[in-house]
Amino acid sequence: MATENYKSELKQKWLEIRRQQNQCDRTNGLTKFINGIVQLKPVEKHYFLKWMKFSLDNIARANLSKMRANYKEKCETPGVDQKQLEALDKLISDSSLGVEHFMRELGQFYEAECSMVKEGKMEESQRHFTRLPCIAADLMLEGFPVELIDGDASNIPMNWVAEVLTHLHIRLGGRSRMVVITVLGVQSTGKSILLNTMFSLQFAVSSGRCAQGAFMTLIKVTEAVQELLGCDFILVIDTEGLKAPELTALEDSYQHDNELATLVIGLRDITIVNMAMENATEMKDVLQIVVHAFLRMEEIGQQPNCQFVHQNVSDVSAHDQNMRDRKHLLEQLNEMTKAAARMEKQSREMTFSDIMEYDPEKHNWYMPGLWHGVPPMAPVNTGYSESVCELKKYLFEFIENRSRKRAGKDIPDFIVWLKSLWKSVKHENFIFSFRNSLVAEAYNLLSVKYSEWEWGFRKEMYLWISEKETFIQNQLPETLEGDLFHSLKMEARGKLQQGEQKLLNNLEQYFKGEAPNLNLIEKYREDFKRSANSLKRELENYSTSNCEEAIRIRRGQHKIDNIQSEYKQKIEGE
Repeated sequence: MATENYKSELKQKWLEIRRQQNQCDRTNGLTKFINGIVQLKPVEKHYFLKWMKFSLDNIARANLSKMRANYKEKCETPGVDQKQLEALDKLISDSSLGVEHFMRELGQFYEAECSMVKEGKMEESQRHFTRLPCIAADLMLEGFPVELIDGDASNIPMNWVAEVLTHLHIRLGGRSRMVVITVLGVQSTGKSILLNTMFSLQFAVSSGRCAQGAFMTLIKVTEAVQELLGCDFILVIDTEGLKAPELTALEDSYQHDNELATLVIGLRDITIVNMAMENATEMKDVLQIVVHAFLRMEEIGQQPNCQFVHQNVSDVSAHDQNMRDRKHLLEQLNEMTKAAARMEKQSREMTFSDIMEYDPEKHNWYMPGLWHGVPPMAPVNTGYSESVCELKKYLFEFIENRSRKRAGKDIPDFIVWLKSLWKSVKHENFIFSFRNSLVAEAYNLLSVKYSEWEWGFRKEMYLWISEKETFIQNQLPETLEGDLFHSLKMEARGKLQQGEQKLLNNLEQYFKGEAPNLNLIEKYREDFKRSANSLKRELENYSTSNCEEAIRIRRGQHKIDNIQSEYKQKIEGE
């Protein structure tokens, strides 16, 4: 009942926020933006969006320069208020403003309007933003990226995205077979540069967290190649960098990265995992959680193909030299997959390749650095483009071979899969909060042991309370009027203190024992200690209230007995 009330309360809050959104007036800037993309001819629209991007970038660059100078000055000032620095740091992180933010606002207006109609708060005829998805679909056809995952809220505006893709399918006359290619990697490893070089795209690039969320771009395949590849379009999804410094301080930073990675890999036909040597461990952690999440959600479907791209490796013999590293990487991924399968009680032993299609010899690529020397005066390294071209050639061969074995999905199929996967990701809470599968398994083992200790503590106290209730029922009235309750309360406290200490001792012994991967869950030790203390307080309140209630009931019984005795004597006297 409490859960249902909580859900109802959340829904009411959500509806209120949507109602407030729907009542907001469009700003002058947003109105001009809508007029520009609706009324201008295609060529003029391209110029409008390009110059708008240049102007917004110039404004952001000027503001950013001032804020960084201000931040540096405050850092060098002794005794500066830390809260001011944190506020300025957040301002720097949120200072970027681009065309995607205007598109996001359109999406939010559309989502709010859909919510009002769905809840019966607005008539269909009163809607103002029904044309917006059609406009966004036209922009996608013209090569502009459209936001799939809201980078600030880590949410998919599902009504908006589904409607944009539906209009895109209609615009294409139902010919919308497509292959989905996604890229994933730690921040500042060159993901967007790789996609831009490979497909001549225009994803935002810079050092740091330039892209937030995930953006999708549509690439038309020429008629000559359509039958060969078995698709009409390639949908490329670029994501924000994982392990962003802006998010590492947050408690749910693991959850953010793991959810994003699971969703992006789940949507794909091919995932390019972009790695730099210094980030390899972090990427392995994310991949392990993705594998574990697919096992838990049972939403694997067709195997995603993984291509590992190792950046800034200039040695021409890198592929041969790094054979041991590739073998070691696969062994680690297999170990994590087995740990995940054990946790999910899979009947057979599983490996990484059972979940994702991966061949260590064919699916690893080594890219030299993009520049010869130090930018901006350094020339571009032609070896980088050649390596990207080799990868692109292999991807097309892979798509061609796969098209012979299975039919390509069209946009309606993609929408259904997106909704299903997003629902699964939203309902999966446990595994996303861990760094990798070994941590999750170690935590799970400790949780099982802790549950046993907790039940032993509870059972002991329940038996004690039952004994004391029987003891109270057998007491005389004069005893009840004394310090019985106080003495029982003190006895309960002593017993609870012993029970808590026993539980804490068990916890300490567990961490000194030989259970696997204990060092990985050291940070959770304090959480279990706090749980033990909370359990003691809960049982203390329960035992105190039960004893007090038993005494009150016994006193009531004595009063009833006295009244009945007096009444009986009175009748006999008459």
